[in-house]
Amino acid sequence: MAYAQAKKLDRDVISIVDITPLRDGSDPTRVAKELHAASKGLGFIYIKGHGIPEDLINQTRAAAYDLFQSTEEQKKSITVSPQHRGWIGCGGAKMEDDLKPDLKESFLWGYQDHNGNTPEDHALRGQNQWPSHLPNMQHIAMQYFEEAHNVAHLLMKGFALGLDLDENFFLKHNDKPLSRASLVYYPDQPESMGEEQFGVGPHTDFGVLTVLAQDNVGGLQVEDINGEWIEAPPIEGTLIVNVADLLCRWTAGEYKSTPHRVVNSSGRERMSLVLAYDPNPETIVDAKDIFGKDHVADEPITCGDYLEWRFNKAFAYRNK
Repeated sequence: MAYAQAKKLDRDVISIVDITPLRDGSDPTRVAKELHAASKGLGFIYIKGHGIPEDLINQTRAAAYDLFQSTEEQKKSITVSPQHRGWIGCGGAKMEDDLKPDLKESFLWGYQDHNGNTPEDHALRGQNQWPSHLPNMQHIAMQYFEEAHNVAHLLMKGFALGLDLDENFFLKHNDKPLSRASLVYYPDQPESMGEEQFGVGPHTDFGVLTVLAQDNVGGLQVEDINGEWIEAPPIEGTLIVNVADLLCRWTAGEYKSTPHRVVNSSGRERMSLVLAYDPNPETIVDAKDIFGKDHVADEPITCGDYLEWRFNKAFAYRNK
């Protein structure tokens, strides 16, 4: 038995982009060009100068370990809701029908107003479920959600500028985003489980953009343009972001949504902090708005309808 294998990263394959000049307005055009080139290539990008305080990342990661080290009874008290909020245990997600269930555990939450309320206007949006035995978790998690969302907004402005669009093109309907944040725990994966077992199996992400804070353990693997798997290890001081399926569709395939997976062969636990950025559910995703009505593209679809379809395929709990 063995782990699924991947090649060491060639640093020329996944770009490192410092978005500081986009954040401070000193040279957004240069950053936009770099984001544009990287998104047309592999669609994975290491982001420097993201602006999320390191202390907040560490606090969020510590809160995540507190949650996943809780008792089974405590975690089951916040079992994932039909609106995809709460805890999903090991084996609760499966990326493709012919794959084994993922080894990961997850905790998911999303947008809420300052009173802690969430509009229930879509099948993938409802009240967040906060663990009562961890009273500080809501505050820390929502802080992280806001900071990661700020990074996503900046990147969406950069992508728009890279496509010669108004910087707010992708942000027109964004006051009640359908974004989900998640804490994702990967246990050590014994080699005896074999090369067909994954922390999370090969997949592309469903929505518009994924913003990931890795820890220092590693395990993320990305499929390159030749169909070979390469490691995407953590680089200190960076986030890693990737184009997801809706942004690929929105750009008529110009921006690439690339398969990736996790194999935790480290002998240690691994924790990821994830923001899956998506705008309001009523947002129309239509590449003709970018390239013109004569451009061959998929039919228009709302962000909300697309995500509901994808989630129903991937998460077993939604079909019970």
